[in-house]
Amino acid sequence: MTDARDVPAVEIRGLHKLYGSLHVLQDVNLVVSPGEVVCLIGPSGSGKSTLLRCINHLEKIQGGVIRVDGALVGYRRAGDDLIETTPRQTRQARRHIGMVFQQFNLFGHLTVLQNLIEAPVHVQRTPRAEAIERAREMLGRVGLADKHAEYPAQLSGGQQQRVAIARALCMRPKLMLFDEPTSALDPELVGEVLDVLRDLAANEMTMIVVTHEIGFARQVADSVVFMDQGRVVEHGPAARVLDSPRQDRTRRFLERVG
Repeated sequence: MTDARDVPAVEIRGLHKLYGSLHVLQDVNLVVSPGEVVCLIGPSGSGKSTLLRCINHLEKIQGGVIRVDGALVGYRRAGDDLIETTPRQTRQARRHIGMVFQQFNLFGHLTVLQNLIEAPVHVQRTPRAEAIERAREMLGRVGLADKHAEYPAQLSGGQQQRVAIARALCMRPKLMLFDEPTSALDPELVGEVLDVLRDLAANEMTMIVVTHEIGFARQVADSVVFMDQGRVVEHGPAARVLDSPRQDRTRRFLERVG
């Protein structure tokens, strides 16, 4: 019998993604262990964000396979073929995947608390009282317990992003995907969001983070993936990739952004 701890949190094999004739992801392979923090770095347009969206089946793939916690997301196997599942089946498959985007995507007409309980109540059918209790707990975790009755427009950008993280955590995810979560923030607000990610990492949340914050990657990541032109150029322990890269392309990138 396979121990659940032996099943990768994420397993990507031979992934290809195309937009028409544009080959955005080319033969990408990546295995993420439970509790691991992986930072994706690389120049703009290298395919980092697209890779995240493929994991969550926000983008269809043209080749390869992606498994999250041992299961396909967005597809089912029929012999040697992968068949796309129905929207309902896909929502069910991704229910344990949380995703936080560059933009906060909060519902402006709902309070912070209402934003947090919307999906648990209407998607997971969580009893309202239980969803509210969980939402208050998560707001406390991101340092915003006193903001539950505010509307998004009343919050700073950093506070809105922390609400977005709390909202994702309310779904009890096994995997969190972060797509440049600080890129839309003023520089002085970046730290408060990175502090939340550090807390999640310390509590062994499995995370894949697209980031330009090399210092954050050095502090928090277990491993770093450097991507360029849709390919994984280098992947290894964070300290080794960031401090002693083996590939010239990785070294040139880090010299520019370091």
